[in-house]
Amino acid sequence: MPIHSRLAALGLLVLTALFVLPEARADKAQTLTLLAKPQPLPDMTLGREKAPITIIEYSSLTCPHCAAFAENVFPMLQTKYIDTGKVRFVSREFPLEIKAVAASMLARCIAGDNAQRYFDALTMLFKQQDAVVAHTTDTLKSIGGHFGMSEQDVDTCEKNQEMLDKIGAGQKFAFDQLKVSATPTFFINGEMVKGAMSFEELDKRLSKLLAR
Repeated sequence: MPIHSRLAALGLLVLTALFVLPEARADKAQTLTLLAKPQPLPDMTLGREKAPITIIEYSSLTCPHCAAFAENVFPMLQTKYIDTGKVRFVSREFPLEIKAVAASMLARCIAGDNAQRYFDALTMLFKQQDAVVAHTTDTLKSIGGHFGMSEQDVDTCEKNQEMLDKIGAGQKFAFDQLKVSATPTFFINGEMVKGAMSFEELDKRLSKLLAR
């Protein structure tokens, strides 16, 4: 059975991009408190822990806008802000369909507790997004092999019910508590920003925060 079909059979509730939660305004302090709560899976972060700005991104590995951000914006964000200690960047899963769940599970298995390997895996998964969607099982096994995983390792990863449950729990928390309903969704020092951003737009936001 293909990986994505097997995951569907396990019963994870996956949101669709067309299902939009009504807007609910929570004050910034409440949002920051919710964002700081420990997640079912450990956060994968880059940057200085005490950086003045924290960006949390909720993304789906089959979301074209997320892939565009990863390819066109994130490298400049990393060079100008993350590597210089100004931004701490957190990536959280919000898979919009079952193939994205399978890809997220692979990224977690590749990484273990190594955040850099996690982001390296995300980069490759986003670059091969079309193949992930069209040929899920073969593409995930190929990407896993690039990171030293055997086909059996990938298969075992995709059967990990505990990880599957935790991804689902993290998504439910984001949906119910933080009102995340689409990808990408960013929280920049607690302020929600929905949808894709150019680097110029993001740079402007970050410059204003740093100038305060």
